[in-house]
Amino acid sequence: MFISLRDLNNLFIMKDANDIMTKIFSMKTIAVVGMSPKPERPSHFVSLYMIQNGYDIIPVNPGHKVILDKPSYSSLLDIKGSVDIVNIFRRSEYVLPIIEESVSIQAKAIWLQDGVVSEEGRKLAEENKILFVMNDCLLRRHKQYYG
Repeated sequence: MFISLRDLNNLFIMKDANDIMTKIFSMKTIAVVGMSPKPERPSHFVSLYMIQNGYDIIPVNPGHKVILDKPSYSSLLDIKGSVDIVNIFRRSEYVLPIIEESVSIQAKAIWLQDGVVSEEGRKLAEENKILFVMNDCLLRRHKQYYG
């Protein structure tokens, strides 16, 4: 199931969005692809917020060994345990291979942050029954629903 929350314009879509958000926010393990060690970067402060709200964050950034005192992985395929949500902080042109890895590791949800869009990725997620949100902010939605 897919939702672009920026396109909400009727009650039916809003009910779908609420159902999707409830499902996604009940999941607790989030792999953050493109996570930065720099506090001013959205990937960093969104992840820190999610940690402060009870979520387990797994950094995925091949350029760093540790971020926020957590081991950082080169790719989703290197993560040993299960991942519920893949939160992607990469430009749109780079997300399809990440979405393919997300399918491969059997993630339950894929979230593309503000400005990140992939129709091909959406179709792939849909075909694999993975919840999918694009062009939206995980922190903003969490605050909206639970804040």
